[in-house]
Amino acid sequence: MSGRREFSGFAGGPLVADVYGPEGAPAVLLLHGGGQTRHAWGNAAQALGAAGWYTVALDLPGHGESAWASDGDYRIETLARTMCNVWRQLGRPLAVVGASLGGLASMAAVGLPDAPPIAALVLVDIAPRMEEAGVERIVSFMRAQPEGFASLEEAAQHIAAYRGKPMTGPLEGLKKNLRLNAQGRWIWHWDPLMMSEANHNHRRDAESYERALRGLQSPTLLVRGQRSDVITKEDAEALVKTLPQARFVDLRDAGHMIAGDANDAFTASVREFLLEVMPPSPASAAAVAAT
Repeated sequence: MSGRREFSGFAGGPLVADVYGPEGAPAVLLLHGGGQTRHAWGNAAQALGAAGWYTVALDLPGHGESAWASDGDYRIETLARTMCNVWRQLGRPLAVVGASLGGLASMAAVGLPDAPPIAALVLVDIAPRMEEAGVERIVSFMRAQPEGFASLEEAAQHIAAYRGKPMTGPLEGLKKNLRLNAQGRWIWHWDPLMMSEANHNHRRDAESYERALRGLQSPTLLVRGQRSDVITKEDAEALVKTLPQARFVDLRDAGHMIAGDANDAFTASVREFLLEVMPPSPASAAAVAAT
């Protein structure tokens, strides 16, 4: 079963998600990285829904079809409070899967005094301690081309230069991340204020994320791309040492954009982890099998 769902609690308006799997089953919330949309997960959302979890792929505030902040506030504290609102609407049990910006918001959220408890946390190539050069490369990519692109081909070349390999698949797929403006140029499907200094400077405080995670007792999985320039193996090991139920896996042939680089391996890693720590109920699995 698949569909569309909206969540309230964000100052700019509703947040939009695609949902898969049986309602009432343990929920998995997928939070993409900055500058992406809910479509960034490839077939992971559908696969997890087919395995029996109620899977929610959300457009973060200011991204995709979700509302933009009326006051331009995308500070990590604001995103964390917003995620807690979404968690409350999903109820329990809930596993949160956060990539890059989605992971930063998730780490900050679990440290809030009124944060709803979650059953599991999956961090996708993100940790409290990050490599400055890798972060700056992302920032440069997101801040480049503010006037947009003359064609989808030009956008594809820009993305390929960032990823270090040519894009595969039809260019039409880029329309999930770009939109055509009144001037006939393709611009990113997210609010440029997301990368303002006021918003971005709040995202780099490693100690604040470590404090937020200090009381987390839920099983935690860090999925790292072996080619990542955002977190090193040492950064991943540092996180594992601070959490009582944490582990991490390194995925070959993947960089920072793991779901795009190695979707099948990523999905398998998350599914295996969730089957151990938050399995779908027998009823939900039976409902999927019957469809």
